[in-house]
Amino acid sequence: MPFPLPSRARSGPRRRSLLAGAAGAVLLTGCTGDGDDGPAGAARKQSSAAERARRSTAEESRALGALYDRVGTAHPALAERLAPLRAEVARHEAAFARGGASPSPTASPSSTASAPAAPPAVPDDPRGALAALAERERKLAGARTERSLEAPGELARLLASVAAAGAAHVYLLTEGEK
Repeated sequence: MPFPLPSRARSGPRRRSLLAGAAGAVLLTGCTGDGDDGPAGAARKQSSAAERARRSTAEESRALGALYDRVGTAHPALAERLAPLRAEVARHEAAFARGGASPSPTASPSSTASAPAAPPAVPDDPRGALAALAERERKLAGARTERSLEAPGELARLLASVAAAGAAHVYLLTEGEK
């Protein structure tokens, strides 16, 4: 059965058209902002956070490499055993430095503010020195794993990979102690 047509034609816009137009106007005015909100602002914030994570992780790797160097100098008998691990730490530092602005060879003001005032002392006995290296590697692996949970795609994968390598270093530094 066909629906009957209204007896008089309506003039002007219908109520639905007015409501839809008002809703569209509200949405459009809500989309204009100062540029910090929305996808572009979020991407900038994420990029900035990722760059900070890269820089701090590169600095951590640089400090870890310096600790390996000090242990190798204090205990020359360990130098050959530590050389492959030290080389791996240098590659980690380079990987994080390549991802963003390369860190300068000299310390920048931002990196000296977060760096400890004096590097930890190297224990006198070789076993203690290896234990100190293993503990530093363990702490960094944990911190990098945590950081990978917040990082964007490629950086998260790099952090997780380097954390896994750090865990392997802990094993290699402590094997034979059991």
